[in-house]
Amino acid sequence: MGTSHEGVRFIERHEGVVLRAYRDVAGVWTIGAGLTAASGVVTPKHGMVITKEEASRLLALALTRNYAPAVRNAMPGARQHEFDGALSFHFNTGAIGRASWVAAWKARDRKGVATGLAKWVRGGGKVLPGLVRRRKEEADLINGGVHEPSEPLPKHPVWAARITLRLSDKELAAARAGFRSLGYDPGDDPRHVALMAVINFQRDHDLTVDGIVGRATLTTLQRRLDARRLSARTAVAGGGGAAATQAPGVGETLPDTAILAGAGIVTVLVLLWLAWRYRDMVAAKLQRVAPRTATWLRSR
Repeated sequence: MGTSHEGVRFIERHEGVVLRAYRDVAGVWTIGAGLTAASGVVTPKHGMVITKEEASRLLALALTRNYAPAVRNAMPGARQHEFDGALSFHFNTGAIGRASWVAAWKARDRKGVATGLAKWVRGGGKVLPGLVRRRKEEADLINGGVHEPSEPLPKHPVWAARITLRLSDKELAAARAGFRSLGYDPGDDPRHVALMAVINFQRDHDLTVDGIVGRATLTTLQRRLDARRLSARTAVAGGGGAAATQAPGVGETLPDTAILAGAGIVTVLVLLWLAWRYRDMVAAKLQRVAPRTATWLRSR
């Protein structure tokens, strides 16, 4: 049993496919459906662009080399749709060898499969709506061969950005709050994000400027929010003094950066580290006034 075309599409739908290399939350260069140099099939770097067909080919190759053998070992005799669902789970968690739902699958206990998969929905100690949705669809795929979701993505008006990942109301609200806290007005409609807010954010952060809220844009948004949170916390430790003003972010609360005023040397060092880690964002700003300096920063 190997990776099927439908199985690759299933994983791409959940991972999101980005055709221009970007930095993930940890600052690692990534491309396609979450592929980094650790995948062994591609070495993403600044400026790299691939086609949709190449992204699918690379994902299929990574799955075949790095994930399919473990799934075949854990689930001998699996039918194609069962294999596809298990492969999605293993690509996301790396835990096919210790997941309790596999024993339920061997016992042909469909309810046990769904219940077992539903246990793998936490990230950072929190239940994540995206993982709840993914585990549900993986259970539907393994138990019933359903590769496509029953609900299509919602349509967006012309003034709003297109959202290509399935976001719950809570996730969308957090993304809107994150854009707003960074100075990009998402508009007044809680069901959408203003197109110009996304375009301006992408332009300022060296992303593909297409007005689409996808994996790269949301990941970069999260990195910016994490940077603010770390800066503010360090400012408190360094004697910033003022109490933080909190606003909801993507899965977190955001301290106001005004707290940085009066911080000590610890804050200065952290800010220098953040400037280096987020050098691609700095480079995007510098590109307009100092192209050579921007090119040097991106190559580091």
